[in-house]
Amino acid sequence: MRTEGDFIKINEWLLPLSWLYGLGVRFRNQLFEMGILKETPFDIPIISVGNITVGGTGKTPHVEYLIRLLKDIMQVGVLSRGFKRTSHGFVLADEESTASSIGDEPYQMKKKFPEVIVAVDKNRRQGIQRLLTDTVTNSVDVILLDDAYQHRYVKPGINILLVDYHRFIMNDKLLPAGRLREHVSGKDRADIVIVTKCPNDLKPMEFRVLTKNMDLYPFQSLFFTSLEYCDLQPIFGKGSLPLDSLADKNVLLLTGIASPQQLKTDLLTKCKSIFQMTFSDHHQFTQSDIEKLNEKFSQLEANKIIITTEKDAARLVSAELLTDEVKKAIYQLPIKINFLLGSEEEFNHKIISYVRKNSRNSILVKGKNDNKSKNSHHSGNRPGTISFRNNR
Repeated sequence: MRTEGDFIKINEWLLPLSWLYGLGVRFRNQLFEMGILKETPFDIPIISVGNITVGGTGKTPHVEYLIRLLKDIMQVGVLSRGFKRTSHGFVLADEESTASSIGDEPYQMKKKFPEVIVAVDKNRRQGIQRLLTDTVTNSVDVILLDDAYQHRYVKPGINILLVDYHRFIMNDKLLPAGRLREHVSGKDRADIVIVTKCPNDLKPMEFRVLTKNMDLYPFQSLFFTSLEYCDLQPIFGKGSLPLDSLADKNVLLLTGIASPQQLKTDLLTKCKSIFQMTFSDHHQFTQSDIEKLNEKFSQLEANKIIITTEKDAARLVSAELLTDEVKKAIYQLPIKINFLLGSEEEFNHKIISYVRKNSRNSILVKGKNDNKSKNSHHSGNRPGTISFRNNR
């Protein structure tokens, strides 16, 4: 039976190490709370999206949701660390950038949204300063920080915490016994908490139980989202395939992500059979990996297809030695998020109102009531009701 936290595995024998790790994390957070380590505010709307677990909460589709929400009314900038990139320091993404040079997730976002400013810098303060001062990027109206919940040297205007329904933080443990980066009390820094990857058929009682278990403060807003799978897109070539075309197909699922279990579970309901090649998160595919992929696919029965994630596709597109058979059969599966309980407009309103209220661009401030968020039909929650801790 499906339950929240059903993908959690605790290594009990590592709990003593988790206790020591927790001491270090608590000490660091206390230094910030006491003001010994400084959080730097910036004179521009900054929205941080992150988690307190290791990978797999759906950061990229949620950042992409924010991009879609804001890009038509203001200049959006995205700043990421660029995990496992080969470059160093501040790098501004352009049409020549690769997944290797800027990281797979920033590459994915830049490819999807070429009009958006995307940059990478491990030092987020330095990266923000570059975005605000460089002549190419200083027109930015809002900065989205990707995976920056623990990067406390920057003080965001809105701190969004993502919690995986299947790895519910209240049931997890600190590293290395579990996958928590910090104690669950770290959730108290969030302005908005989103429980991600929820089943679409969650019952009202389940929502109430999850809400009670999260034990949030009154100033914190809680939302629930689920994943929506879009039509399959070829990595090499054009066209698309609807998901219902998988009914009679043998699928080879190729993933290098933190939590592939949900993807496999969902695809099992749509295809004839499924086989997996699973690698660690952000895995760099080697020549040996590609040769194994070619061999495994050749051994599958006819009417077959390879499905991978957008993040993995960013690294596979430049892979060498892929056979022509594999290139013709490999597709990426785009995903979007859906807000449950009809809460999309409430979320959109909070984000847009915050950005307009704190924008450096007077045109945006003047027009704060001129444009409504897309797909909005709810009439409540006037701008004056927004009260995040960091923006009072």
